[in-house]
Amino acid sequence: MPERKFHPMSASEFLNKLPAAYDADAADGAEGTVQLNVSTPAYVVLTSDGLTVHDGTAADPDVTLIASDEDLISVLRGDLDGVEAFLAGKLQVEGDLQLAKDIPTFFNQDQLA
Repeated sequence: MPERKFHPMSASEFLNKLPAAYDADAADGAEGTVQLNVSTPAYVVLTSDGLTVHDGTAADPDVTLIASDEDLISVLRGDLDGVEAFLAGKLQVEGDLQLAKDIPTFFNQDQLA
């Protein structure tokens, strides 16, 4: 795998890239609300129509991911394995573990670079 050049950005800036990088075929009908507790909390809503990103806290998320901005970005880009991040204490997960594990596969990684 070619080494990616790291361009520092906030989680908010990175999360704004998610809708364009979302691959509905890869998501295979997955639906739910994912709370992202990073420096600026946000949540992602997955539906059959696509993905939307919202600022703030979701009322009743299916899963909550807690991580530093850098670690969350690395997991979603596929640079850091989510299970390894979880086991190393870099990522905390509350709720639907399967959805949390699958999320990084829902995106075209080239569009998240």
